[in-house]
Amino acid sequence: MTIYLVDVEQVIHTCPAHAEPHPYDIRRTVVDVIPGGPCRAPVTIRCGQMTATIPCHRHEPAKRQCGACRVIVTERTITNHHPAGVAA
Repeated sequence: MTIYLVDVEQVIHTCPAHAEPHPYDIRRTVVDVIPGGPCRAPVTIRCGQMTATIPCHRHEPAKRQCGACRVIVTERTITNHHPAGVAA
């Protein structure tokens, strides 16, 4: 399982169309990556006479991928910024 550790920064405002405060600018920064290792369930594909073996993450949907190919994104921190002079 490859794990991505991410910091999220959001700029929040209130506008006449939406009374509730909501983010309008979201920025994500990748802080750390923990690799999952090589694929444990490679897939053989055929095209005519040619065959190729590729990692399962290139061919299978997420729920059928091996544990090494799955990706998890973890949000380490979420920071909200309010523009100066605007109450949220």
